[in-house]
Amino acid sequence: MDSFLLITILIVVCALAFDFINGFHDTANAIATAVSTKALKPRHAIIMAAIMNFVGAMTFTGVAKTITKDIVDPFTLPNGSVVILSALLAAIIWNLLTWYFGIPSSSSHAIIGSIAGAAIAAAGFASLNYKGFLNILEALILSPIIAFAIGFIVYSIFKVVFKNFNLAQTNKRFRLVQIFTAALQSYTHGTNDAQKAMGIITMALIANGYASSSDIPFWVQVSCATAMGLGTSIGGWKIIKTVGGKIMKIRPINGVAADLSSAFIIFGATFIHLPVSTTHVISSSILGVGSAHRIKGVKWDTAKRMVITWVITLPISATLSGLIYLVLNSIL
Repeated sequence: MDSFLLITILIVVCALAFDFINGFHDTANAIATAVSTKALKPRHAIIMAAIMNFVGAMTFTGVAKTITKDIVDPFTLPNGSVVILSALLAAIIWNLLTWYFGIPSSSSHAIIGSIAGAAIAAAGFASLNYKGFLNILEALILSPIIAFAIGFIVYSIFKVVFKNFNLAQTNKRFRLVQIFTAALQSYTHGTNDAQKAMGIITMALIANGYASSSDIPFWVQVSCATAMGLGTSIGGWKIIKTVGGKIMKIRPINGVAADLSSAFIIFGATFIHLPVSTTHVISSSILGVGSAHRIKGVKWDTAKRMVITWVITLPISATLSGLIYLVLNSIL
C-alpha cells in the first residue's frame, strides 16, 4: 500500500470523525429549543434529529463543492494531503475543547479557518482562492446578523397575530408545532453542515490523484451522512443546556419563531451553495426572538461569551492548523 493511499485513508477517517463530532457538537443547537420547552423528550429529539440530519445530508452537494474548490485550489495545492490532515486535526481539537466547556462554537468557522491556516503555512497567502474565500467569509459574517433580524421580525409578527389568544392554549399548540420546526431545522442542518466533510474528503481525493473533478462521490455522501447521523444520536447535552436555557427563557412560541428563522437562513445558504455556521444562525435567531420578546429577558453575558468565541475561532483554528502542518510536514 503506497503512502498516498495510506494518508488518504487517514484523511477520510479524520473527516468522518470531524463529521461525527459535528453531529453532537452542532446538532444540539437544532433541537435545543424543542427540548427546553419539553415539546420533545431528549431521547426522541435526538433520534428525530439524527434521521433528519441524514436525510438532509443526502439531499444536496453544492456546499461540498464550494468547500472543495473555493478556499484553496486542490489541483495546485502543494503538500495537499498534509494541509488537509492538519486542518482536520485542528478543527477536531477546537470542536472538542468548546464542546467540553459547553460553548456553542462554530464547526464551520473551525474547519474553514483550519484549511486556510494550513494552506498559508504550506504555500503562503497566495495559495488562497481569495474570491471564493471572501464569499464564504461574507456568508459566515452576514448570516447571523440576518438571522437576528429575521428572528426579531418573525416574533414581532407572532406577538401581533396572537396577542388576543389565551397564552396557555397558544403555548400548548405551539409545542406541537415545535416538533415539526425542530425536524425542519435538523433537516436544514444536514443539508449544510454534513457537506463540509464531504468537500474535504473530495479535496483529498483530488490532491492525491483519486478524483479529477469536484463532483462528490456517492460513497462520500453516504459515509458523511451516516457519520453525522451517528454523532447526532450521541447528543450534545452541554450545548443543548446553553442554547436552550442560558440565552433566554424559551417558551414554545419563542422556539417556533427561532426555528423557522434559522431554518430559512440555513436552507437559503444551502440553496446558493454557501457554507454557514448553523451554530451562529440558530443562536442569533434566539437572540433576535428574545430581543423582540423582552430585551431585559436576554442573558447578554452568555451572548457576549458566545460572540467572543465566534470571533476567535477563525484565527485560533488557522494558527493551530498552521502549527500542526509545520510539525506533520517535518515528519511525513
